[in-house]
Amino acid sequence: MLKHNLGYPRIGKQRELKKACEAYWSNRIDSPTLFEVGMKIRKENWETQEKANLDLIPCNDFSFYDHVLDMSLLLGVIPESYLSIPINNNLDLYFAMARGFQKDVWDIQAMEMTKWFNTNYHYIVPEFDKNQKFSIFSHKIFDEIEESKKILKSIEKIKPVLIGPISYLFLGKEKEKSFHRMDLVENIVPVYINIIKKLKNQGINWIQLDEPILVLDMSEKEKDVFQYAYNEISRLCSEMNVLLTSYFDGISENMSIFQKVSVQALHIDLVENPYQLKKILSFFSEESKIILSLGLVDGRNIWKNNYFNSVKKIEKAIESLGESRIMIAPNCSLLHVPIDVDNEHFIHIDIKNRMSFARQKIDELNDLEKIVKGDTNILRNNSSLIEESSSIFSDPKIKERAKNIKNQDIQRNNHFHIRQKKQREKFRLPLFPTTTIGSFPQTKEIRNLRNQFRKQEISKKKYDEKIKNFITDAIKKQEEIGLDVLVHGEFERTDMVEYFSDKLKGMLSTENGWVQSYGSRCVKPPVIYGDVSRVNDMTVEWIRFAQSQTNKLIKGMLTGPVTILQWSFVRDDQPIFHTAYQIAWAIREEVLDLEKSGIQIIQIDEPAIREGLPLKKKDWKCYFDWSIKAFRISSSGVKDETQIHTHMCYSEFNDIFKYIADMDADVITIESSRSKMELLNAIFSYPNEIGPGIYDIHSPRIPTVVEMFDLIKKASKKLPIKNIWVNPDCGLKTRKWKEALMSLHNMTKAAKMARIKLIDIS
Repeated sequence: MLKHNLGYPRIGKQRELKKACEAYWSNRIDSPTLFEVGMKIRKENWETQEKANLDLIPCNDFSFYDHVLDMSLLLGVIPESYLSIPINNNLDLYFAMARGFQKDVWDIQAMEMTKWFNTNYHYIVPEFDKNQKFSIFSHKIFDEIEESKKILKSIEKIKPVLIGPISYLFLGKEKEKSFHRMDLVENIVPVYINIIKKLKNQGINWIQLDEPILVLDMSEKEKDVFQYAYNEISRLCSEMNVLLTSYFDGISENMSIFQKVSVQALHIDLVENPYQLKKILSFFSEESKIILSLGLVDGRNIWKNNYFNSVKKIEKAIESLGESRIMIAPNCSLLHVPIDVDNEHFIHIDIKNRMSFARQKIDELNDLEKIVKGDTNILRNNSSLIEESSSIFSDPKIKERAKNIKNQDIQRNNHFHIRQKKQREKFRLPLFPTTTIGSFPQTKEIRNLRNQFRKQEISKKKYDEKIKNFITDAIKKQEEIGLDVLVHGEFERTDMVEYFSDKLKGMLSTENGWVQSYGSRCVKPPVIYGDVSRVNDMTVEWIRFAQSQTNKLIKGMLTGPVTILQWSFVRDDQPIFHTAYQIAWAIREEVLDLEKSGIQIIQIDEPAIREGLPLKKKDWKCYFDWSIKAFRISSSGVKDETQIHTHMCYSEFNDIFKYIADMDADVITIESSRSKMELLNAIFSYPNEIGPGIYDIHSPRIPTVVEMFDLIKKASKKLPIKNIWVNPDCGLKTRKWKEALMSLHNMTKAAKMARIKLIDIS
């Protein structure tokens, strides 16, 4: 029974990669220094996994920005516009594709970015031409194999990881509508075969090909090209052991593929879908000699493994297939969890004893192996721990409120058209009103101030005074720019979820629980360990102060219940929707207190609403039933005149807009600039007001007035002009002030131009 891992966190124990990349982008270090940081992280990761006695250790799971972008470079899928940039090395080309390039006469936008399946990780979307050519362009994978040979004691342990050809094509997009990207399979498979042969020549015996497309509702075309691809790989790379991995759901619906596909091993996710095991065992017991890899350790949550449940699955698989045909592993890459729980020093011991980060999760594989071989003490201790600490904080009143939700709790007083009329009469905003999403640049000065306050080096009074100064300055800047609806800037917040977790009962923040969201952007997901409730005001004081500094409208800024849920590590001892409703009631209380304090516009951000969507359409209705209900609990208690905004970004929304409309927010702001307003085809019938973002905040480039006006014009052809807002794609926290101010100046100019040049013809 082999133990293996699908991928390890790549940011470094102290976010060394983030710091090094940002230093490189600002010309404070050179490329050899950046490469040295990457090499050190890889060495630590490999040594940690070897020390944990893994039989197969992933290689090529490290990335300076994004593993999908790495694949694009490996396969030579580089849009022509980037090849024309005056850049001398592949590293700068790589970062230009991820972040855009703006220098002298060159002004090229970053490639589109979206969510990796139903996670909060973002990937760079590959772009394909009709006659797309593929060839080996980058040698990163081969270089890292040679590097790992010097670190690991046995070459037999090295398992390079690649996104499989069909999932890679699926994750991309066609630049033109005259072809389907799956038609490129015959072009891409020979390159994969060349890569596998080169790896074999380096002495590699196992390769991991990630095909998460297997857990989706695959079309017949996708099934056909999948069979073609793996028949070719099997036929021409017979000496390589191919481990085909699926994760994030079950593959039972697509098992027919394997009647015609031959690979050495198949990995299935028994965390997200434990029920598939029985069907898969019956399929493979007689039909194939395939090795089955059981994904048993949760790579997306931080609770210790329930060994009793996992061992039952292992024993069932061994009984059916035999021990030699079983592998055990986490269900997916450990990219989605923090690195080491031993770096946490201030978490209550009862909670910490239940937690398991990446390093602990690979140790859990050893424990499972020992239990299967007869060590019952480990099993007994684990079962006792889970039973004792499954509900550390319980409040019957909170549980009861979340269970007894009445219809009036999820309905506004009147229909949107009535609310819209009242709000327009009250606010008197111009056509194409301008606003931002919420946050402004988090400078080094602000971060240092927070650290000083956290370490008790300055008093709360001094801290509050400084934050108020930042807010006053931000309001002044917004007034100078000419924005119509202002924000306070969120200077008191480290993160849009972590901030609220520190103020809600039943949640906690970690010290070093960082995970990668995209590129150098790292977040610390909070931990929901008990019943959630609001103790005191969370934002009212800051928003009320901001409103006192201006005659313009200030938006109250809150994070929605679904996003707090999705961007946290959630308790695993009750249904997830119960937790969502508890959070929703807490946010509702804050919304009502903001309204009482005189705030007339309140934004409840839900960027994760799409992210939580089940991967199979048959499960969508159940998800939307509870997730939309949670949002409406939080937003429905206000008067008609109070305008509720929400915000969403960096996911595929085209197929769910009918559900988003059910949220009944007065205004939705949504990402659309990187895709050049592609979602307009889906939202043309959206009934309420909408702000399709007109500039990409995840890139340092400054959009021009003309390009933003063109996007407004594009939107006005699909949407009623009276319903269109003008705003960036997302918050400006990660940008520098100079970039933010220049971009917002251009944005307001574009809005003013639209007010003159565009006529409402609806």
